[in-house]
Amino acid sequence: MRKPRMSTPFSYRHLYYFWVVAKEGGVTRAADRLGMAVQTVSAQVRELERALGHALFKPAGRGLALTEAGRAALHQADQIFQLGETLPTLVREAASTPSLRLAVGISDGLPKMAVRHLLDPIIHAPHLRLLCHDGEFDDLLGELALHRLDMVIADRPAPANPSIKLYSHALGASPIAWYAEASLHAKAKKGFPQSLAEVPVLLPTVHTAVRDRLDHWFDRQGIRPRVVGEFEDSALLKTFGASGMGVFPAAALVDDELRQRWRVRHVGDCAGVEEHFIAITSEKKVQHPLLRQLTQPR
Repeated sequence: MRKPRMSTPFSYRHLYYFWVVAKEGGVTRAADRLGMAVQTVSAQVRELERALGHALFKPAGRGLALTEAGRAALHQADQIFQLGETLPTLVREAASTPSLRLAVGISDGLPKMAVRHLLDPIIHAPHLRLLCHDGEFDDLLGELALHRLDMVIADRPAPANPSIKLYSHALGASPIAWYAEASLHAKAKKGFPQSLAEVPVLLPTVHTAVRDRLDHWFDRQGIRPRVVGEFEDSALLKTFGASGMGVFPAAALVDDELRQRWRVRHVGDCAGVEEHFIAITSEKKVQHPLLRQLTQPR
C-alpha cells in the first residue's frame, strides 16, 4: 500500500474495530460481535490503515492474517484496551475511597533515606496517596511547571527563569560525614582526613550541589582524594560503599540507618559541608494542605 500523507491523527474507534477483527480472526466474526455490517467494519479498518500509512492485514487463504505492522499495532491495542477495561473499576474505587494525593519529584542525587525523614510529618496523614517520582533535576522542574507534580525536593533552589514561575522553600540541612565498610574503616580512620588521599573514595557526580562543596572541602584540607567511583544516584553510592569499594560521604541525618541497614562505620565528619534540602513548588503561596505542613517553619 502506498503511504499517503497523514493529515490527521488516527481514530481510536478505528483502532478498536481493528482490534476486534484481529481478536476474532476475521471481519465477518468481528461484525457479528459488534452488531455492525461487514462493509462498515471493513471500511473502518481501511480508514485506520490509511491514517497509519501501512497495511495491517494480508490475505491468508479464505481469511486474513496480520502483517508485521499489524502485529505491532495489535500489541499496542492490547495494552490500550486492556487498560480501558479496568477504567470502570478504577473510577468506582476512586469515587468511593477518599484520598489526598501528593505527587512529589525527588532529585536523583538526594539521599532517599533523608527524603523519607523530611516526609515524616505527612506520612501518616489520613487517606494519603503519595506518588514519588525519581529523576533528573531539570526534568522534574519541567513536570512541576506542567502541574504533573505538586512539589520537587532537590539539593538546590529553582534557577531564575522569567518564563516559568517556580518558588523554593528551605526544608532543612544535614551535616555530611564519611563512612566506610569494616575492611576499610581502620585505614580510613587513621590520620583522617588526610587518609582520604590513600584509601579509595566514592563521590557523587558533579551534577549534585553537594559535590561542589566536597571539592572545596578537599581543597581547603589540601587533599587530593583517590576517587575510584562517581555515582548519580545516592542509593548506588551507598550500595557500592557498603560493599567495600571505597569510603563515601553521606548525610549524618540518617547516621543510625547507615550503620544498621548498610553495616558501615562512621569515619569522620566533613566539617563545614552540608546537604541542603529544598522544596520547589509552582505557587508562591502553597495551597496544598500537606505541602503547607511540610514547608512551614519548624
